[in-house]
Amino acid sequence: MPEPRCPAGGGAPPALFDPAFATDPYPAYAWLRAHAPVHRATLPSGVEAWLVTRYADARRALADPRLSKNPAAHTAEAHARGRVGIPGERGAGVMTHLLNIDPPDHTRLRRLVSAAFTPRRVAAFEPRVRELTHALIDGFAARGSADLIDDFAFPLPILAICDLLGVPREDQDDFRAWAGMMLHTTGRRGGVGRAVKRMRAYLAELIHRKRAGLGDDLISGLIRASDDGEQLTEEEAAAMAFILLFAGFETTVNLIGNGLHTLLRAPGRLDAMRGLFAADAADGGDRAARAVEELLRYDGPVELATWRFADEPLTLGGQAVERGDPVLVVLAAADRDPARFTDPDRLDLTRADNPHLGYGHGIHYCLGAPLARLEARTAFEILLARLPDLRPGGDWSALRWRGGLIMRGLRSLPVEFGPAGMTPRQ
Repeated sequence: MPEPRCPAGGGAPPALFDPAFATDPYPAYAWLRAHAPVHRATLPSGVEAWLVTRYADARRALADPRLSKNPAAHTAEAHARGRVGIPGERGAGVMTHLLNIDPPDHTRLRRLVSAAFTPRRVAAFEPRVRELTHALIDGFAARGSADLIDDFAFPLPILAICDLLGVPREDQDDFRAWAGMMLHTTGRRGGVGRAVKRMRAYLAELIHRKRAGLGDDLISGLIRASDDGEQLTEEEAAAMAFILLFAGFETTVNLIGNGLHTLLRAPGRLDAMRGLFAADAADGGDRAARAVEELLRYDGPVELATWRFADEPLTLGGQAVERGDPVLVVLAAADRDPARFTDPDRLDLTRADNPHLGYGHGIHYCLGAPLARLEARTAFEILLARLPDLRPGGDWSALRWRGGLIMRGLRSLPVEFGPAGMTPRQ
């Protein structure tokens, strides 16, 4: 762990949101937890927001009904300019999704979507995830090297969520291109917004087509979902399909990428993870699943929870927050809080007491968490089994983290391995 780039005692707050911070934000978050646990910061967009960094405060804030999820209710101008929320979502007409609404609308929509996005549907999808994982490894196995982001962590959840949603195979290349525009920012202004609009237009057209003949896919389930006669409107269905895709692929890209980066960074971790999978195979245990939870806690895919706005004046962690103030819960800081986790800066793949906040808490707990966990566990198991001598490749000192406020993920992850020693599909 690098030395903290911030004062050891009190003094001025550490630098936030610069390239060095993006590489390793944890020392700065440790300082904030100790000296300014609810800290007012100016974000790269120019918006000022409260950052909540202690675990107990974070957990309370995530479940506090006084913190609204609707950005238009408090910061309509900032939202219209793309300074809060997902860029382009207002212009594309995809605001009515679970990340942007409060009860009772949130209660109604989550109940309807949950009827289509069931644990049984996710569990039944495991063979397809395994097939996709093997196919992606087959695509780069002979080279002896790969970029585990572009070649593996990025395409796997895109292909999986497209299949689950019911996007026809002939249209999935377009989805990959749009997802790439949203994920791999190139500095071109408006690129994310354009991708959102294109995806929204396609989803509206796809929903219209599926109404003529519903299938067993998730979009058909969204159309079919009802409760006491209530139906999802076409706009709501398109928004929900969009957010399931948008949130469902990027979190999994980062979970797989960050997890592999963590495992490859220190000797013995890959073998330890392989040992957990082997032990589970022998006795049906869940050791590897617990290890994935530890990877989620240690360097998770979502650095800050999505935007919240104070509906009324309140006190948070001893700090007065005014009505309308934006509040961002720093999940990455809360999940390294020594007041809740023993030795939190140490990766412990066998950690049992691990109530991390990696997928949130309360009524906005991530609906797609079971799918992300399935994909990550499958990806780690198969990749580590098939590439027994997997190792870092290229110059890891030059690894770069993607820009952005909410998510935490690498732009690339170069690796090497011996094709001759590769284990075949099993």
